[in-house]
Amino acid sequence: MTVVKTLLKSLNGVLSASLYGLNTLFWVPLVLVLALFKLILPLRLWRTFMTYLLDACAVGWISGNNLNQRLFSRTILEISGLEGLSRNDWYLVIANHQSWVDILLLQRVFNREIPFLKFFLKQQLIWVPFLGLAWWALDFPFMRRYSKSFLAKNPHLKGKDMETTKRACEKFKYKPASIMNFVEGTRFTKEKQARQSSPFKHLLKPKAGGIAFVLNAMGGQLHQLIDVTIFYPGGTPSFWDFINGSVNKIKLHVDVKPLTGLFPEEVKVMEYFENPEQRARFQQWLNDQWHTKDQRLESWKTV
Repeated sequence: MTVVKTLLKSLNGVLSASLYGLNTLFWVPLVLVLALFKLILPLRLWRTFMTYLLDACAVGWISGNNLNQRLFSRTILEISGLEGLSRNDWYLVIANHQSWVDILLLQRVFNREIPFLKFFLKQQLIWVPFLGLAWWALDFPFMRRYSKSFLAKNPHLKGKDMETTKRACEKFKYKPASIMNFVEGTRFTKEKQARQSSPFKHLLKPKAGGIAFVLNAMGGQLHQLIDVTIFYPGGTPSFWDFINGSVNKIKLHVDVKPLTGLFPEEVKVMEYFENPEQRARFQQWLNDQWHTKDQRLESWKTV
């Protein structure tokens, strides 16, 4: 019986993976064609119009993936806190990060609820064949971050990484957007938690610098924070676990709050990074969000 069950799960996973592949093969060429049209004419109104078309393609792609999950994964999602969201507002979305499944979940939960999620990507990823152009066309913000040692050798580049991110964020002024950031910077594991000496039971330390800069760069245009807590009652799954139907249930809590008063109006981007008081203030705010998240995860774990 166990062998039969394993074979059925394997078949389920193969069919699901095939459908993901076919769905991607359908949408990506269309996105690439529209990306070329967007690139040809560098006018803001034209590019904004093309962005609406491209986002519609992305929503269609995610909708296909969601159908796939309902057919093959059949995971029960327990979600709370989705009330009051809008596709016509600007959001900063943060979440704890444990698995690549997190991304599929966030896309599924927020599809057609808020503007299409834009993930921060490393600058080097823009050169990935086909996908780099697609990510650029979909206005995923590319970030170039220089290390302290690199800046010490190249002081003339100080602030250039921030200018790059600011330019990437400027395009969001003309169309509602949802900017996604995994503030832990990497997926949670017990080993990473121990290396960090993390004060949280179920989380890594959150990093404030990236989202602090985005909030400043957007000039107050991001109106709401969406803080998502993701919990896997059966343990952290792999992508294969998820698509073959091994994940029975996932719990998510969505906490929506206004992004006001975090920075005084007169505080500029560079002042934040050079002002220890401002950095400490924002880091403490983010730590408070993480303490609340950690307590929620602990309560779920003990139920």
